[in-house]
Amino acid sequence: MKIGFDAKRLFHNNTGLGNYSRDLVRIIKKYYPNNDYILYNPKPKAIPFFSDNHNFKVITPKGLMKKLHFIWRTYGIAKNPTTKQLDIYHGLSGEIPIGLPTKIKKVVTIHDLIFERYPHLYSKWDRKAHFKKFKYAVEHADAIVAISEQTKADIVQYLNVQPEKIQVIYQGCAQAFKEQYTIEKLEQTRLKFKLPKEFVLNVGTIEERKNAFNLVKAVKDIDTTLVLIGRKTDYTISIEQYIKANHIEDKVIFLQGVSLEELAHIYQLATIFAYPSIFEGFGIPIIEALYSGTPVITTNSGVFPEAGGPDSIYIDEQDTEQINLAISKLLNDKLMRLQMAERGKAFAQKFNDREIAEHWNNLYKKLL
Repeated sequence: MKIGFDAKRLFHNNTGLGNYSRDLVRIIKKYYPNNDYILYNPKPKAIPFFSDNHNFKVITPKGLMKKLHFIWRTYGIAKNPTTKQLDIYHGLSGEIPIGLPTKIKKVVTIHDLIFERYPHLYSKWDRKAHFKKFKYAVEHADAIVAISEQTKADIVQYLNVQPEKIQVIYQGCAQAFKEQYTIEKLEQTRLKFKLPKEFVLNVGTIEERKNAFNLVKAVKDIDTTLVLIGRKTDYTISIEQYIKANHIEDKVIFLQGVSLEELAHIYQLATIFAYPSIFEGFGIPIIEALYSGTPVITTNSGVFPEAGGPDSIYIDEQDTEQINLAISKLLNDKLMRLQMAERGKAFAQKFNDREIAEHWNNLYKKLL
């Protein structure tokens, strides 16, 4: 098979959608190496966290389209000569180029419809643009894939798609989180970032939807340290003001610029992973924590129980006292942490590479 992928996020996004794209392409290549894989990248850039890039053909815009790369992704890809050779085109993040030849089977992955669920988090223009692209994609795709049952339900509700037209294929996480690192390597990372022996970890962009503020409030009176790893936004300002006003500067550590392997080390060093997000399409950090053997506390609604499994602890993300009690309980019960870690790692095996690759290969073959 010749399979083309929308590779914008793969090349240019170091977090959620980028990780999903890199991981999917990596495992498909690993288990089905005889296919031809073409990555359509609107702007030249080395692939972050992705060592296998020499095994793929990468297509970028030429001439005037180099400057109009944002238009090329929607209108230019279909005109590239390589698309005529494709059997399948896979839009990895909710979009399909306009004008692809009819003989090409088209697949689209929908991650979430947060712009519909929480419109106040987006500008009016962004909401309209996202909806238009997503609507075109589901209307022209031969296969629609949701990354969770929660996202499938949202596609039905907001894009008016019949549920039988949507398939759920879960996502996994990078191999780095599945490795067992030596004590020496872990200690090197601990010393580099000046991390304490015991800490609560949270990973993700520090924005309103991720709800880190309530996590900071929850740990204010607990004898522990909170480590927040992620890009700061304007939302971070209010968190930093709260930290200063309550004199807890020594209890909260902000980290950015962490490499993938260092992030994997920090997951394994963490005592607890706390993820009281308001809403996600899936929540890859939960899977990363489970594979790392770190007990998880997360939100009790939406997709979170789907990702966290039966042995994580679930809380009301708006109830800081409840978050506080859950963290305190785990910090004081080492046996419970060990049991949760063991059972969580077992549950995470449903998101293993081979199984996910097989689901995708079966879908591609069925389309042809």
